[in-house]
Amino acid sequence: MNSSPIIQLLVLAGIAIFLILRLKNVLGTRDGFEPPREAQPGMARRGGPDLEVIEGGPDADILDHVAADSEAAKALGAMKAVEPDFNVTEFLQGARGAYEMILMGFENGDMASILPFLSEEVYEAFSQVVDSREQQGLTVESTFVGVREMVLQDASFDSAGREAELVVRFVGELTHVVRDRGGDIVEGDETKIKRQKDVWTFARVMGTDDPNWRLVATGE
Repeated sequence: MNSSPIIQLLVLAGIAIFLILRLKNVLGTRDGFEPPREAQPGMARRGGPDLEVIEGGPDADILDHVAADSEAAKALGAMKAVEPDFNVTEFLQGARGAYEMILMGFENGDMASILPFLSEEVYEAFSQVVDSREQQGLTVESTFVGVREMVLQDASFDSAGREAELVVRFVGELTHVVRDRGGDIVEGDETKIKRQKDVWTFARVMGTDDPNWRLVATGE
């Protein structure tokens, strides 16, 4: 009987056992639950006031909109610390839609549709203008064209009340004419696009079940 194949198998088995022992020593073993590694220096949870993300780099969602060393950046970081799901870019996307909805609701005198998105003070100010137009027999015809420019201008956060305020500058484009009781145009030109500049402040208490931001101040 030729014993050469048996010897070869024994040699290969010995080599395999040697390699397994070496790998076990190098990699170690895992048995059951392994606790997570502790964070290394310079690493922080995404959304903390220090603007660090888990990878150790800056939070691009904040720094894409405000300067790194600004008070606005610190305020945005504090908002994320209270509400980790808060996203600045997503807020601005929502603000773009809110700008069109609120602006056109005001232009058309449809205050009921935008009431949930306005503070009491802003609602009263808008309503006074709408009521004045009606008393004078004036009607507004507007068509929203789009937002030409939108910039997050400032941010602040009251840690005691957890109230956040975000100031957004808009440059909107729309057609706008005002007609008198007889239907004659007394303001604007229906063939021209009007460029309108607005600085709006939105506010919300972070960490609550109410996701809606409300317009609390307007300016130019």
